Amino acid sequence: MKQKKLQLYIMDMKYVRDLHNADDRVQSISPQIHKNNRPFVGVVVLCGKYKYCIPLDHPKEKHYTMKNDIDFSRIFVSNKLLGVLNFNNMIPVEDCFIQHLNVKISKNDSPAEKAYKILCTKELDWIQKNQDAIIKKANKLYNMICSDKINHSLKKRCLDFKKLENVLEKKMSKFYSS
Repeated sequence: MKQKKLQLYIMDMKYVRDLHNADDRVQSISPQIHKNNRPFVGVVVLCGKYKYCIPLDHPKEKHYTMKNDIDFSRIFVSNKLLGVLNFNNMIPVEDCFIQHLNVKISKNDSPAEKAYKILCTKELDWIQKNQDAIIKKANKLYNMICSDKINHSLKKRCLDFKKLENVLEKKMSKFYSS
């Protein structure tokens, strides 16, 4: 597999729920906590032999004071915090579980859709300008978490990548056997 230019993708909600059932630290999209309308959007990078989706999130109050780290990056454009990449919450994916996010504005878009696409375009521009650093950071974190040489607090903040890869493998074997 070859790393492609980073793009934004929307994750399949059923797949995200399956991952959440295996590791409850996977970002929830549960209707019970009113998050079923929130799309799981991220960028896809190669880590080892798997593709991983790094979730893109809206900034929260805590993100303004947090520093970039091995498992977290802030997206600043013109000195404004537009979003964050949560490397600690990246999940393994295959093409059948992702859909390219169209950020092209159309005449039928509502004002809210237009504003969202403009935001996503700005974030995507930043992501593509920082593609090499993002890929390097994702792979470094992945290798650290999958090794035994990791500090406990970092491992606690990150998803269990190997457990989630097992879920992906099971889903793919069902996918190909049907």
